[in-house]
Amino acid sequence: MFIESIELKNYRNYGELHMDFDPGTNVLYGDNAQGKTNILEAVYVCATTKSHRGSKDREIIEFGEDESHIKMQLRKDDVPYRIDMHLKKNKTKGVAVNGIPIRRASELFGIVNVVFFSPEDLNLIKNGPADRRRFIDLELCQLNRLYVHSLVQYNRVVIQRNKLLKELFFHPEYEEMLDIWDMQLVHYGRSIIDGRIKFVEELNDIISSIHSNLTGSKEKLVVEYAPYTTAERLEDMVSASRDKDIRYKSTGIGPHKDDLVFYINGQDVRKYGSQGQQRTTALSLKLSEIELVKKLTKDNPILLLDDVLSELDSNRQNYLLNSIGDIQTIITCTGLDEFINNRININKVFKVTNGTVSHVQCGDGTAEMR
Repeated sequence: MFIESIELKNYRNYGELHMDFDPGTNVLYGDNAQGKTNILEAVYVCATTKSHRGSKDREIIEFGEDESHIKMQLRKDDVPYRIDMHLKKNKTKGVAVNGIPIRRASELFGIVNVVFFSPEDLNLIKNGPADRRRFIDLELCQLNRLYVHSLVQYNRVVIQRNKLLKELFFHPEYEEMLDIWDMQLVHYGRSIIDGRIKFVEELNDIISSIHSNLTGSKEKLVVEYAPYTTAERLEDMVSASRDKDIRYKSTGIGPHKDDLVFYINGQDVRKYGSQGQQRTTALSLKLSEIELVKKLTKDNPILLLDDVLSELDSNRQNYLLNSIGDIQTIITCTGLDEFINNRININKVFKVTNGTVSHVQCGDGTAEMR
């Protein structure tokens, strides 16, 4: 699987842009705040319907415009696909695959899988639980359509239940209506918990060997799923928490409170690990994400590396670059000197300057900095 081209119109700082990618390694370089990350974001939006930054559609549309368009051409198993996305400032986005409109985001998932790696991901371990839940949800949504449905419905239920909890202050007679939302909360919550358990099991089969290689076999990394409550106990816990939920006007029980815990040699990395260990753990996690997609989809993901090389030491840079293999990769960086002491095959180089992209010839296709 690889992306052939992308077209942008009124997207962030791009009035119009057309780019043809190579199936191998593509490098976008230029100063900060020129629009490099916006191109990676557009690829991610086409694959998942969401921005990796968490931005709303109206924030993505070019300033002064009411709508934006993305068109991405890709090839999978030698079959061409075209994804068209129409972003609107005050309406729901429109999405079409090969010219046929789709009604649900889940119909898009599975066509193209992307792994996005940015400097912010290196802080995934030390950040709060919400970032780790977002990581597992974003990945599972690409791999499991049932999980997408359960997550969307669960989030809807939590919003509606919280709205009702607030109304109970003025209308206590509405309390019986909580039974309906509680039943749905438990149903979809159990599905989410089951999906996350299986995901972490698959992840542990891969991440241990990757982390061992990164650390010269000095460290053993284990990932543990830490649900707020088990699927079996969810119904009882929601029922027992009702009075507290009414008092605080918020749903306090469920998988929206879950977390992931990382252990190195039995020690909690977030609590006791050094900054270097936390960053290496995050790198192991992203590399495992690549291998997990390969394993579950029998295909390569698209790898998007957003200025992450500058945040890694030479050993970790080398390991990451050596892991790319035959995966289509789009790398952003501020300068090609970030590849110092590395000799990797670069198939296409683009220079990005204030929303303008120019293709730079690379000679023999390799980059060797002196």
